[in-house]
Amino acid sequence: MFYQPKLNKNNSHGQPRSAVTGWQMLGGALGALFATQAAAFDVDAGDYTALPAGTTLAAVYYQYASRDAIFANGNRAPGNNRLDSNVGILRGVHYMNVGGYTIDPQFLLPFGSLEGKRSLSGLGEESGVGDLILATTLWLVNKPESSTYFGITPFLQLPTGDYDRNRALNLGENRWRLTLQGGYITPLADKLLLDVIGDVTFYGKNDDFGPTSAKLTQKAQYQLQTHLRYNLTPTWDVRVGLSHVTGGETEIDNVAQDNRQRTTKFTVGSAYFITPTLQLLANYGRDIAVENGFREENRLNLRLLTLF
Repeated sequence: MFYQPKLNKNNSHGQPRSAVTGWQMLGGALGALFATQAAAFDVDAGDYTALPAGTTLAAVYYQYASRDAIFANGNRAPGNNRLDSNVGILRGVHYMNVGGYTIDPQFLLPFGSLEGKRSLSGLGEESGVGDLILATTLWLVNKPESSTYFGITPFLQLPTGDYDRNRALNLGENRWRLTLQGGYITPLADKLLLDVIGDVTFYGKNDDFGPTSAKLTQKAQYQLQTHLRYNLTPTWDVRVGLSHVTGGETEIDNVAQDNRQRTTKFTVGSAYFITPTLQLLANYGRDIAVENGFREENRLNLRLLTLF
């Protein structure tokens, strides 16, 4: 997910066309590095709670992330490499009963901006719409009386977002993506719940990657997420989370980039029902270990959700 200024004129820093081409080549290399991180499909605690059939859910997310370093094989790259993102997501979900099972057809549409800063300021700033995501969860265990749930979800990402191979920063990926995810919720004690979510992501190829229209392919990537939630009241909880991502090495024109992902991060947050049908969620997180790719120094996630 990368963007960069057009090549048909000097960039905002007055650099000549040849200098911009240098940034474009750098952007292509960073794009392959960033692709491994852009794939992780994070889940908020409680997302695998099955709501009654007939319920419709609408949510809007705001996600801010600042990245302060690039790592390669565990070593920090030189320079003050910063990349900031401001991303919103529109999400619609409808719960229904099919054959005695609860499912929830849904869509997610991201939009926002990316900006390279300091040593990466030549990448510029771009904004646009990301790739549309379609999904539905099938609950195989649905026991609201004991707060126990288990569901499986395929997420299909379509190559519909803004993408231009001549830009280093793109919100669209110009490829298909399929994530298969399973989520389990169980109580550990009175008012204390555990969420465990695992997934694997498979990638289509991008045949128009970078200034030379190279072929970008990527191996499967795996993620494990855990969350603990404590209900302070029936409408207010606090939560902590830990996740680990591995795999996802990329190849450009069949040349391995040696950028297998191994990233661990934590989150802390809280969710509160302002009214019986309106919830506000806020999470803060950061990476605590990065093998390859950008390190997230800070991440703030906000979500406003309504039920009807």
